[in-house]
Amino acid sequence: MARGTFALYSLICRHANVSLLPNRQIADEELSTYKLERNAETVDKTSVKVWLEKHKNLHTALLIMVLIGTCMVIGDGVLTPAISVFSAVSGLEFSLSKDHHEYAVIPITCVILAFLFALQHFGTHRVGFIFAPIVLAWLLCMSALGLYNIIHWNPHVYQALNPYYMFKFLKKTRKYGWMSLGGILLCMTGSEAMFADLGHFSYSAIQLAFTSLVYPALILAYMGQAAYLSKHHDFYSNSQVGFYIAVPDKVRWPVLVLAILASVVGSQAIISGTFSIINQSQSLSCFPRVKVVHTSEKIHGQIYIPEINWLLMILCIAVTVGFRDTKHMGNASGLAVITVMLVTTFLTSLVIMVCWHKPPLLALGFLLFFGSVEALYFSASLIKFLEGAWLPILLALILMAVMLVWHITTIKKYEFDLQNKVTLEWLLALGDKLGMVRVPGIGLVYTDLTSGVPANFSRFVTNLPAFHKVLVFVCVKSVPVPYVFPAERYLVGRVGPPGHRSYRCIVRYGYRDVHQDVDSFETELIESLAMFIKLNASYRCSEVSQSEQLEEWEPGLTVIGSNTLRDHASYDLQDSVQHSAASVEVADSPGGTGLESNSSKQVRFFIDSLVVSPEADKQVAEELEALAAAREAGTAFILGHSHVQCKPGSSVVKKLTVVGYNFLRRNCRGPDVVLRVPPASLLEVGMVYVL
Repeated sequence: MARGTFALYSLICRHANVSLLPNRQIADEELSTYKLERNAETVDKTSVKVWLEKHKNLHTALLIMVLIGTCMVIGDGVLTPAISVFSAVSGLEFSLSKDHHEYAVIPITCVILAFLFALQHFGTHRVGFIFAPIVLAWLLCMSALGLYNIIHWNPHVYQALNPYYMFKFLKKTRKYGWMSLGGILLCMTGSEAMFADLGHFSYSAIQLAFTSLVYPALILAYMGQAAYLSKHHDFYSNSQVGFYIAVPDKVRWPVLVLAILASVVGSQAIISGTFSIINQSQSLSCFPRVKVVHTSEKIHGQIYIPEINWLLMILCIAVTVGFRDTKHMGNASGLAVITVMLVTTFLTSLVIMVCWHKPPLLALGFLLFFGSVEALYFSASLIKFLEGAWLPILLALILMAVMLVWHITTIKKYEFDLQNKVTLEWLLALGDKLGMVRVPGIGLVYTDLTSGVPANFSRFVTNLPAFHKVLVFVCVKSVPVPYVFPAERYLVGRVGPPGHRSYRCIVRYGYRDVHQDVDSFETELIESLAMFIKLNASYRCSEVSQSEQLEEWEPGLTVIGSNTLRDHASYDLQDSVQHSAASVEVADSPGGTGLESNSSKQVRFFIDSLVVSPEADKQVAEELEALAAAREAGTAFILGHSHVQCKPGSSVVKKLTVVGYNFLRRNCRGPDVVLRVPPASLLEVGMVYVL
């Protein structure tokens, strides 16, 4: 569970070309965080990898399975806070009269849930200092209560750890014993969100805390309850068979308060996990754009998504008011948890073969051993469909519809852009057209394409016959790695001859990276362009033989090796799998070389620090001067404002998909908000996609 379903999917995508998005580049494989464990020859001989890449239907099936697990985690983000807080507050049953209890538990639970979600925007780092004492006190409390019940009621309860009694129980109860397995799943809830803890702690910290503290406390608590139940068989209601029935009367109120506090802390993990997995989903174009707020400057994994937070709060309160008992909530939560476990087991078996290059028999053994146990619990949970288990299925279906509509339409839009991109010759001919002018400044044209001139730019100059003296086609793409080092973030290339002042910049982010603010992004991008110009002067195009110029490369692009700045001497050619863009991997400037800009964006220090040597070509100096002058004139951000339509005669499913996508697009965050583009510098170009 520690990596999350999307993290496992990204790991598989790094080792096999199974992603549905057709923007994969070989240059991405040179990232430090992308390095494969074995050489390309060994990887290419993997039969499972070849089989997966060959059958496109398997790509879709794999994504659907990942989305099922993802949707169940999000659904669990609704169920776990509700059942945790409700079960903790339900201890009032033993302290209040029946009339007061019926009217007190639900309102108190709803108030606590609202308070919990209202605190999310502060970030866990602000209140995290009280989490550890609460959790530690709760674990010690459970351990003490468990030991007390074991010693007081049945010291021989430890014999129940013998698997013999489990088989004896199942043999005696048969069908009813199998059906009861669904209730045991509540003992494991929470582990499915453990991957979210990796944003806060290390592997070793989680392993040490679980094995030395959490697991022993849970075992003692459950054994203590079993010891109590072995001597008490008569109860007035099913709700009495719970945690509080085994708590002595003298300490019931302190335990109640501590349990409520612990339920709030425990709910925080699944809420953070929900934020994390939705952030990963939108990074891989599987979820509509939402606002992601990083609540801590020191701890990278702490994020907050306002829209999702309030939606979770509404759903949690609705579940609490609707079900009103832990039995139905437990059945719903159990099905969600075991589904996530099944998906994770299947993905891990693929990782064993595709990524770790182990024999298929080992992966099959892993799948059968863990999958058979999980399938048994899964089948037992499905039996409880009418008793609450329908809820996670309903939530998963709704979320899957949203994710599939967004992802499929995004792919179709990308394919439409590929088919309608204009040629380089068209771009170069613009300067010769009557009435076409180059205005001062830098124009950043955002596109999803990694090569070619996007159609939104041709539409822009058709309606407004002018474009900036320095033109940069910017592609912000996500790669299937957690992080991309700043020194490897930018791939820069030239579009056309040096005199045209047109460039391409591919900005790569991992699915857990923090997107920069617009000022630092603009500064780094222009610094990368300037460094590229200098490197282009050092490594002339004549050094690249014509035999190395593949036909699919765009004419006029300069190809320079990726690790130039890091190694200072070596370079290698980077090409793309499908639509290659000649590119350079730019590192931080050596020797403190940087770009300084004040409020008026003066860049004199930039030119002074990157001034070329007397032996350098005069053309390079002119190009750097032109870049500095354009920076002083200002930067414009040109984005496409898309609207999707169906072709005449399209199927009903396709029409519904397009309608759903347009609805989501209108109600989610715009690309300008996600990219943090300043409104004063934004130019939007209307684009109609006919799919």
